[in-house]
Amino acid sequence: MEKYQKQAMQVAKEVIIKFIEVGRISPSNFGQHFDVIYKDVVRTISGETAGDGSREEELAEKTDK
Repeated sequence: MEKYQKQAMQVAKEVIIKFIEVGRISPSNFGQHFDVIYKDVVRTISGETAGDGSREEELAEKTDK
C-alpha cells in the first residue's frame, strides 16, 4: 500500500470515528460508509475528480501557474 493510501485510510478512519461519536453513523453500518469516505479522501489527495467537472477550474488554475 502506498504512503498516500495509508494516510487516506487513517483519515477516513478518524472521520468515521468522529461521526460515530456524534451519532451520525452507527457502528453497525460502519462498512456502508467507510468505503465512500475512503474513496473521497483518496480522490481529494490525488486531485482526481468524479467526472462532474467540479474541480476543472481549480485544476486549470494550477496548470496556469
